[in-house]
Amino acid sequence: MDSQDSTRDDAEINRPDVVAAVTAAFERYEAALMSNDVATLNALFWQDPRTVRFGADGPAYGFDAIAAFRSGRDVSGLARVLETVVITSFGDRFATALCAYRRTATGRVGWQSQSWVRMPEGWRIVAAHVSLAPAP
Repeated sequence: MDSQDSTRDDAEINRPDVVAAVTAAFERYEAALMSNDVATLNALFWQDPRTVRFGADGPAYGFDAIAAFRSGRDVSGLARVLETVVITSFGDRFATALCAYRRTATGRVGWQSQSWVRMPEGWRIVAAHVSLAPAP
């Protein structure tokens, strides 16, 4: 997009109030992930058949498949340290949250991307992708 494009409104990109709200939701998700708080993890995903999560163990299409994955997941070795987090908002209804992380037990590097949408009930993940670098 040309920097002179008049259709882009930079004032709506990364509004501090929106970034703060998405950051809080992302941090709530991260805390729930580290404590295996399945109820909170499920609450932060859009409860809709169009929600998608791609992970190292394959895709989950729809909220029900994501919830089933969460309830049956082996949670050993999931502890991680976030190395980089980039949250970008566009207007007051859509944002992306991307992070690079390192598993504390193995040192393996991974990446996570999430698309967040502000729904009537609050910020929800509508799409997510998690990947892990191959073991050395």
